[in-house]
Amino acid sequence: MTPVRLEAHTGASLEAHLDTLAALRIRVFRDFPYLYAGDADYERRYLRTYAEAQGAVVVLALAGDRAVGAATGMPLAEETENLRAPFRSAGFDPAQVFYFGESVLEPAWRGQGIGVSFFDAREAHARGLGGFQWTAFCAVERPADHPRRPPGYTPLDGFWRRRGYRRRDDLRARMAWRDLDHSEETDKPMVFWLKALQP
Repeated sequence: MTPVRLEAHTGASLEAHLDTLAALRIRVFRDFPYLYAGDADYERRYLRTYAEAQGAVVVLALAGDRAVGAATGMPLAEETENLRAPFRSAGFDPAQVFYFGESVLEPAWRGQGIGVSFFDAREAHARGLGGFQWTAFCAVERPADHPRRPPGYTPLDGFWRRRGYRRRDDLRARMAWRDLDHSEETDKPMVFWLKALQP
């Protein structure tokens, strides 16, 4: 298998990789638990925020010249109000939180430590920016009896805990997207995971 290298892109260099990230998101997020029915126009609007936000980063996993995975992050203060509000309500200053947007990796490349490297690279980016006390991300919650839940499905909770993240049931938000086989967007419950950012 081709060796994988990571590249972190910010600012102007990030712009050139937004279409690649959009294609990865649409492919990978089709799977459970996201079941995302990808929309190219939405992707362009959504990913534009990474090109415009101060302090944003996209970390690409490249096998040769082909992107097989990507992870994103930006200061929570640059994110939407529905993501900032739960932190303020729980007594956190959004300006002190660096938010991880997504981590997507094609199935054939999983289990090789790339996901760990995605977390390490984004945490290092947040440290380099300075001023952040926390890193955080959120994950969708699906019912245990969801009809599209694959047999033997194992959530990533254990992986996230080994990275030092803790689930915060007091930090919740809702996000809307269109599921596979659905004609309309529906709100999904999201729960945040949080880690103190060490110097």
